[in-house]
Amino acid sequence: MDVVHRRAGALVGMAGAALMVAGPGMVLRGRMGRKEIRTELAAQRITFPDHGLPAHLAALAGQSVETGAQAHAYAELIKDHVAKATGGRTYAEITEELYAAGNDDEKLAELRQTAFMGETLRGSLLSAYQAWHLTALVMGLGGVLTGLGAALVAAADALGADSHRR
Repeated sequence: MDVVHRRAGALVGMAGAALMVAGPGMVLRGRMGRKEIRTELAAQRITFPDHGLPAHLAALAGQSVETGAQAHAYAELIKDHVAKATGGRTYAEITEELYAAGNDDEKLAELRQTAFMGETLRGSLLSAYQAWHLTALVMGLGGVLTGLGAALVAAADALGADSHRR
């Protein structure tokens, strides 16, 4: 039984050590991802307008978009602007109207372009928002794996100490 305890302790210890290496690596990668998102958002020089924001965004007036939460808020602002410009119609609906008009309505063509550009910008910002959440998940899992690894190493030590007492 002593050999079984030692082997089990060694396996648990190796698994714990591997997790204690992987966990901090995940935390570091998550932090690097966040830094990259911030850098890319800052490079776009997107700033919330100083006035005219909806009440729930008023606190962001004049701020640069540099975080996932700010990217999401700005994406919602774009959504509102596009909806106002298009009368609530989507790019697909406007395209359908344009085709029904024989593809010969300049006003609808411009409106479709507006909808396309707005939805493209919105999609890019929402991607940054989702990436921001993924970095949080990676960092959180990295912390959990580090803790689990430490617990497994401690359990392996206890198994090793227990087998020496017998």
